[in-house]
Amino acid sequence: MTMSHELRLLPWTGPDGKPCFLSTDDSDSYLSRLADNLESVQLGMATELLDRALDMLADADTQPDDLRLLAKDLTGALRDTLRVATSRGHRLATHE
Repeated sequence: MTMSHELRLLPWTGPDGKPCFLSTDDSDSYLSRLADNLESVQLGMATELLDRALDMLADADTQPDDLRLLAKDLTGALRDTLRVATSRGHRLATHE
């Protein structure tokens, strides 16, 4: 839950790539629940991608193009994970 003067960083960006924020005192609002669910999906996808990356890196036959695509996917997953961590960190700091 955010205080009335705090904004929650959402796990998606706007059309121009800028961060989106939510202002609400209701942690059970539709948008809060949607953000919570998307954060969960993003973290789950990052976990699956990490497992795939470990397998690909262990395989000596992995092609360079596959490694480039893996690096692109890992970069996106890391960006999403950092956004989730930042958002959750701000919310924890607000509660203390």
